[in-house]
Parts: sequence; structure tokens; C-alpha cells
Amino acid sequence: MSQVSPGVVSGASYLALIRACHEGGYALPAINVVGTDSVNAVLEAAARNGSDVIIQISNGGARFYAGEGLPDAARARVLGAASMARHVHLLAKEYGIAVILHTDHADRKLIPWLDDLITMSEDEFRATGKPLFTSHMLDLSTEPLEENLATSASMLKRLAPLGMGLEIELGVTGGEEDGIGHDLEEGADNAHLYTQPEDVLKAWELLSPIGTVSIAASFGNVHGVYKPGNVQLRPEILKNSQDAVQKATQSGPKPLPLVFHGGSGSTLEEIREAVSYGVFKMNLDTDIQFAFAHGAGRYVLSHPAAFQHQIEPETGKPLKSLYDPRKWLREGEKSVVERLTESFETLGSRGRSIARKS
Repeated sequence: MSQVSPGVVSGASYLALIRACHEGGYALPAINVVGTDSVNAVLEAAARNGSDVIIQISNGGARFYAGEGLPDAARARVLGAASMARHVHLLAKEYGIAVILHTDHADRKLIPWLDDLITMSEDEFRATGKPLFTSHMLDLSTEPLEENLATSASMLKRLAPLGMGLEIELGVTGGEEDGIGHDLEEGADNAHLYTQPEDVLKAWELLSPIGTVSIAASFGNVHGVYKPGNVQLRPEILKNSQDAVQKATQSGPKPLPLVFHGGSGSTLEEIREAVSYGVFKMNLDTDIQFAFAHGAGRYVLSHPAAFQHQIEPETGKPLKSLYDPRKWLREGEKSVVERLTESFETLGSRGRSIARKS
């Protein structure tokens, strides 16, 4: 098994981690973060479970990370993403696991956000030999395939010399995340939620010679948790895509690095079937948000007086030790660690970190 140094991966170490997932038949959870509390919870969970992990941030999450008080929203999105990246670079190696650092869902209007972050990675690469991020995600799935792939190729040409990868989406993922997605209509055919294998092959033949590309092929998956019956997952689409590429390129089995968007709320059987077809990355956001809220909310409900008064009205006892933000934020973190422990087990990555200290 390939081994890498603990910390944020890129270049050869990024490829080694993808290869380890494929050869080992497991996937990594990709967690959307919004602040240091959620970042630290993900790192703690990964370390406790001996698993590598993917930490990612959306443009809305980056805006929040930088602080809603910053007046220039566009600048805040860049600074927030960069701040998160530097936080992970500083701490990941101390947790002893490998981290893929990623940005989530950017449609065409957010390309300037990615351009600024790529410029930062170029500067970082010149100074240290490593980029700021491992990879970026460009979601042009609502556009014609030719336009999607042409823009993706142009961006990948900037990323490849830095040892960075590009994730693209083919077909649309139902639901919505930070304003990007597709509304679901109950009872509708929603055929556009299912990617065609010939489109995956076309994308692979164009992009893989340029650099490292991963593909989020839609097979009925959705963002968020929805009432059953709106869509039907068809993981066999992933198998058909792998087969099409393998046949056309005469490559080994499961040549595609595939991504499962909208993993929250999926069944164990659906997840494991998708992983068996070459998914190395499964996005989790909604379930993790709920886990944090559940942990913090449970604490608040257990100590109601502390969140209404500084001093207990009947006894005059100070309540500072209960309303201290470190107490209830920590409960949120612990709940995230518990939920992610379940995900590492489901995805098969528990105890399989390839990071080793030299």
C-alpha cells in the first residue's frame, strides 16, 4: 500500500490516495465545513477512526467562515476559503491523517471565486512547492455538455501544473446547496438526474490527458433529505460508465474516480453499491449539519436557565460554566464525531489511512 505524509495531499500523494481507495474498495466522506468548530470535528473524527478524509467548503460556507460582517462579499468568499485551507494545513499533520482539501459546487457565476483561489495556489506553489488546495469543483451541469467540458478543460490546464485536480458534474444533482442545484418535482420523470455513460466517456477522453479529473455522475442522487419517492437511485449508471471507459481505453477495472453527491439520507445498500462501482468520494452536508445542531441543541435544552440568565434566578448561582460557548460548541463537535464514525464504517475507510509519519 502506498504511504504519504500526514497533512494536505496534492500531486503524487493525491493520486496515491485515490488509488488506495480504488484498490481497497472504499471511499472517503467529503464534509462541508463552515468554521473552525466543524473543521476540528472532522479532523478529530478522522484521527479517531484511523481514516483519511476530504474537507471541503462551498462559496456560502467560505463567506460565513470569513465573517458575515465583512462588507465585500466576493472578497470574503475568497478570504474565507483561504483561511479554512490554512487552518487545515496547520493542523492536519498533527492529527496524523491525510486530507484532501476541496471546494464544493461552483457554477459559472462563481468561476471568478475559483480563479482567485487558483491564483493563491499558484503563489503558494511557487513559495512552498505545494498548492493551497488539493482540488476544486466546477459545476456546469445545467449547461450544454460541450460548454461544460470546454470550460473544465481550460481550468484543468491551470490546475495540473500545481498537482491539483478538478471535479466536474455531469447530469444534475437534485435539491439545492448554497443556491446551486435543481428543484425536484414530485412525480416528474426527472430524466436529467441520470447521466449517460457516453457523456462520461466523452468527458474522460477530453479531460484525463490534461490532468487529474473526478466525475460526479448523477444517478438520481439529491442534496438534502427528501420524502421517499421523488427520485430513484440507479447506481448501475456508475457501473455502466466505468465499463464504457474501460472498453474504450483498454484500461484496468474501474478507471474513473467517481463522486457521490447528495449522500445524506442514502441507505447502506445504496452507498455500498455505489462504492463498489468506483466511488472514492461521498459528499455529506445535511446529515452533518443536523448532527452539530442536535448535539448543541440537546445541551441547550438540558440547561435552559443558562441560556436565559447569567445567574440562576432561584439560587443566585452563576451560570457561566454552563453557557460558556466552549461547552455547547463542544457538544456539537462530539455529535459530528459520532455521526462521522458511522460514515467511516459505512464507506469502509475506517482504519485504512495511508498517512504515516516519517
